[in-house]
Amino acid sequence: MKSSAYGNQNNTRGFTLIELMVVIVILGILAGLIVPRIMGRPEEAKQLKAKLTIESLETSLRLYKLDTGSYPTTEQGLQALIERPDTGNVPKGYRDSGYLEKGRVPRDPWENEFVYLSPGVNGEYDIVSYGADGIPGGEGKNKDIKSWELD
Repeated sequence: MKSSAYGNQNNTRGFTLIELMVVIVILGILAGLIVPRIMGRPEEAKQLKAKLTIESLETSLRLYKLDTGSYPTTEQGLQALIERPDTGNVPKGYRDSGYLEKGRVPRDPWENEFVYLSPGVNGEYDIVSYGADGIPGGEGKNKDIKSWELD
């Protein structure tokens, strides 16, 4: 009787059609459960980015106030963070390099401008992103992101 290094040759076989079908069904079920959850993440990521950008703008506004004694007015807007305002209360202690690193006012993740009010309705200033639809109000991906509601 001959013996081989791999044992009995009859025991080496591939997957049966039924085994392959079971694996495909399991993968299909997993994909059906996971893909919908992953698909909703881009909008959540954009909302998080908007919140982080608002927090960054708030930090720049605090630095502006420390140097100048007040926040930019609504008329001066967030543009005052990159160039010295020449309208309204012109600040005396303005930093020559401005208050935003990239030298431009960021837009929200949906490429809309942030709304800035100073004095604000809900504090010394208000910063708002109107979400994906770019209009006030909304739910889900269209939900407004407001500086006074950040966690």
